Amino acid sequence: GFFADNTRKGGIGSRANSITSNAGSTSASSVPNTDDEDSDYRQEVAYKETYKDRRRQAHTQAEQKRRDAIKKGYDDLQSIVPTCQQQDFLIGSQKLSKATVLQKTIDYIQFLHKEKKKQEEELSTLRKDVMALKIMKANYEAIVKAHRNNPHQGKGLLTDQLKFRIFQNIMDPLFQTFNACISVTSFQELSACVFSWIEEHCKPQTLREIVVGILRQLTNELS
Repeated sequence: GFFADNTRKGGIGSRANSITSNAGSTSASSVPNTDDEDSDYRQEVAYKETYKDRRRQAHTQAEQKRRDAIKKGYDDLQSIVPTCQQQDFLIGSQKLSKATVLQKTIDYIQFLHKEKKKQEEELSTLRKDVMALKIMKANYEAIVKAHRNNPHQGKGLLTDQLKFRIFQNIMDPLFQTFNACISVTSFQELSACVFSWIEEHCKPQTLREIVVGILRQLTNELS
């Protein structure tokens, strides 16, 4: 009876140990491994932070480049525009404001446009003068050629009175404009008026028109 009781107790104990062992193994296998999940989460957070840092750094660099480009543009304008250089010289080491640089640049561009228009007008006037000189040159060459071919033609046909009349008809309109334009308040003003009168009323084209008109008038009278 003793051995039978021990046998039963031993069997029950072994079954209890087996159940306990199985329960322990089952509970251990059913618990999830959180170390891998924490590692993945930390890597994801680190990647996001790194991506934000890269974007922030790229934005900062782009903004710095933009500011550097604007600063270089203002510095170039200040070194090119003469009025900015003069202003910079007057105020010493004080730096010009951006608004001042822009305004002086605009003023200088407008000045250049006016100068260009003035030069274009002067160029047009010079071209007209060149054309008039070419016409006079052609006329003089024709006169010289005609005189060489027949040097005695027309000799003695014009009287001194007729010559004086031609000269008078040429000089009268010139004297009228001279008298109207010239001021004798001072020698300096007289000199300035004389040069202005020559440039305005003694152009080759103007003189040619006067002479041609007089010759036509005399031709009609003599014919």
